[in-house]
Amino acid sequence: MIDALQFEFMRNALFAGLFASLICGIIGSFVVVNRLVFLTGGIAHAAYGGIGLAFYFGIPYIYGTIGVALVAALLMTAVTLKSKTRSDTFIGVLWAVGMALGVILLDLTPGYHADLMSYLFGSILAVPTADIWWMIALGAVTLVITVYFYRDILAISYDAEFARLRGVPVNLLYFTFIALVALSIVFIIRVVGLILVIALLTIPPYIAEKYVGSLRMMMIVSIVLSVIFNVSGLWMAYSYDLTSGAAIIMVAAAGFFASFGLDFLISRFRKPPETEEPDRQPACR
Repeated sequence: MIDALQFEFMRNALFAGLFASLICGIIGSFVVVNRLVFLTGGIAHAAYGGIGLAFYFGIPYIYGTIGVALVAALLMTAVTLKSKTRSDTFIGVLWAVGMALGVILLDLTPGYHADLMSYLFGSILAVPTADIWWMIALGAVTLVITVYFYRDILAISYDAEFARLRGVPVNLLYFTFIALVALSIVFIIRVVGLILVIALLTIPPYIAEKYVGSLRMMMIVSIVLSVIFNVSGLWMAYSYDLTSGAAIIMVAAAGFFASFGLDFLISRFRKPPETEEPDRQPACR
């Protein structure tokens, strides 16, 4: 693996994995704590329409995907905030419409011969330098917003109504973070693809949530786990000639199931609290 870093594409892949880990650790923690996994999946699949739009009009894929992902994210968020009971139906419709739009536009694109697998399942070994700069910028913006609004984010994540009473701009911060979720999905497409991005956003935070006691530590542990999963999956992909996105997610899935095994061992060998036995009095005769 060290020898492979002499190649520029491997260095780009490593940097992409590291910055994707930073983004996924922070944004993924917000997604998991606020139970937004289904909404995130809807944004990811709707973004496929942006890929079709970009190829049909001959523009860079990242611009078309950003536009469609942001529009879908804001619509889903508006419906979720207005009517939580029916939001899943609306999200499901946009999910399907985005995918269908992407497929149709790609069918209509004349002379289209691009490799769709790299967008659906990721190709971290083919990440261009321009995408890494985009990821650095997004990581910096995400980190600054999270640090500055940390207390408000914490209040929103655990009790939105109480946060509203305290004067926290709940809707504004909610829309802001959902927009960051959409941008994260777009920039992580090259790493694990649209189909698998939801796993990278949710598996590390889910594991971290079980072993830490604060949102801040959850984000930090999620970043560390994401780095481990990305680097290990990258090594597997390079060593065994595997699809990079699938390799990364399989490593993450192994960590996911290993956490259940660790939970079992902890519960099995943890000593139960000792209970005082009542004084036994001799029986009356």
